[in-house]
Amino acid sequence: MNRRNAVAAFAALMLAGCASLGMGGFREPLVHFNDARIRGLGLSGGAVDVVLSVYNPNHFNLNASRLTYRLMVEDKEVGTGALANAFRVGGGDSTLVSIPVDFTYAGLGSAGRKLLENGSINYRVIGDFTVGTPLGNFTRPYDQRGRFSSFGTTSQSR
Repeated sequence: MNRRNAVAAFAALMLAGCASLGMGGFREPLVHFNDARIRGLGLSGGAVDVVLSVYNPNHFNLNASRLTYRLMVEDKEVGTGALANAFRVGGGDSTLVSIPVDFTYAGLGSAGRKLLENGSINYRVIGDFTVGTPLGNFTRPYDQRGRFSSFGTTSQSR
């Protein structure tokens, strides 16, 4: 192997090592449902802003450039979409992110009845987010489950 090939191979190994080291230094942010705020109601449905809490367990800032989501209520998909508005989460901090969800009354039927009867319903928020970090850009999935209470409390599980 000539010297040029040896240098190229060494550089490739170093870059691969740095990339895997960077991934090892990145801890997954935690995303969970925080609140829902009605924006409007019509004859067949309405619009709600779902507020997610995003916690950054890392010691550096995360600059999110995109967030996709699927909101499930009692195992039924209520809304999907993508938020392209950039947001920042400081190291060891959390921030609230509002995502718009349009819904139909037919789609919420059984979940709405269950909320009225029991005072709470199960939810699941699934998606991925793209963040810029000092270690590079990462796109990571998230999947959070919990229980929303009409009494203003939520609980979450992973």
